[in-house]
Amino acid sequence: MKHRNRKPRGNKTNYRKVVIMAVLFGALLIGGSITAFSNFGNNNNSSSSSTNPENIQQLISNLTTPTIPGAKAIGNDNAPINIVEFGDYQCPFCARFNQETKDNLVSKYVDSGLVRFGFKDLVINDLPKDKLSTLGAEASYCAADQDKYWEYHDEVYRNSRGENTGWLSQDSLINFAENVNMTNISEFTNCLESHKYNPIVVQNDMFAKNLGLASTPTFLILKENSTRIAAVEGAQPLEVFDDVINQLLNNTL
Repeated sequence: MKHRNRKPRGNKTNYRKVVIMAVLFGALLIGGSITAFSNFGNNNNSSSSSTNPENIQQLISNLTTPTIPGAKAIGNDNAPINIVEFGDYQCPFCARFNQETKDNLVSKYVDSGLVRFGFKDLVINDLPKDKLSTLGAEASYCAADQDKYWEYHDEVYRNSRGENTGWLSQDSLINFAENVNMTNISEFTNCLESHKYNPIVVQNDMFAKNLGLASTPTFLILKENSTRIAAVEGAQPLEVFDDVINQLLNNTL
C-alpha cells in the first residue's frame, strides 16, 4: 500500500516518534529511511557534501519556491513557518486531509500569519495506460494560469473518488474548471490537451522522490532560518500540526 495514513496514538512523545522526524546536517528522515541532500537534483559529485550549508539552503529554497508563479503558497511570505504538502490528486488520504484538516489549519495558522502553506506534486497513482494523477496535476497549473490554482485544487479533492476508479478523467477535470468559474474554459482545455505543464509535474515528482518521499500526503514543515525540518506523513488531525509547529517555534524539536 503506497499511502500511509498514520493515526496518532498516545501522547506528544508518541507523535514525535511515529510521525515526526527531523532534517539536520543534511539527512532527511522519512519513514525510517535516510536520504542525503546530495541526492537532491541528481547530484552525483562525490566531493559535494550533503552537509554543505549552500546545499541545505538550495533545498529549502526549492521547497518554499512556488512551482509556477500562479501556484503560490497561501499565507504571508514572511511567515516564520513553512508547510509544504506533497500530494497526489488521486490519493484518498490527501483528499481526507483537504476535507477535514486543511481549512482549520489555514484558519488557525495561515490567516494569523504564522504559517505559509504550499503544495507540490508527488505522483504515485499513475497507471501506464492513462497517467491520470499526472493529468490532474497538469490541470491544477492550467487553472493557475487563470488565477484559480487553490480553488481548483480544493475542487478536485472535494470530488475525490479514490485511486484509479476513472473519476479523474479529462472530462471531469474540465467540469471542475467550470465549477470554479474558470474565466476561459477553452484556454484551460487547450492547456490540458497540450500537456503544457507535464515537464513541471515531472520536475516536482523527481524532486520529491530524490528527497526519499514515498507516500502521500507527506508534509515538510520548516522554520525560517533553520536547517531542521519536520516530516509528517498521512492525513493527520490538526493536533499533530499543533505539536510540530509549537516545537519548531519553541526550538524544542
